[in-house]
Amino acid sequence: QVQLVESGGGLVQAGGSLRLSCAASGTISSINTMAWYRQAPGKERELVARISSSGLTNYADSVKGRFTISRDNAKSTVYLQMNSLKAEDTAVYYCWGIRGLVAYWGQGTQVTVSS
Repeated sequence: QVQLVESGGGLVQAGGSLRLSCAASGTISSINTMAWYRQAPGKERELVARISSSGLTNYADSVKGRFTISRDNAKSTVYLQMNSLKAEDTAVYYCWGIRGLVAYWGQGTQVTVSS
């Protein structure tokens, strides 16, 4: 069993930055892929960024060049550095990880960007 706990959300002005953290209760080195998703009010949950166990990354077009995902297996933590934030980045951000055939979700952290 793996528990994922997000932190780092909050209120920020447009153009500002936030760094989200996702701490796993167990080691994340055995988790193949980890990712950040987000869900804005009235919209479906969407993939923001993901990172493989070897460090390969993918980003949604809407965040390329502004967001960076990274992982520290020693600290069992995944990060999402968000720069140049826009109002449309406002959403609940969720951490996700998969180990074998089992997927895990965090409880989410709210990010609000004021314009």
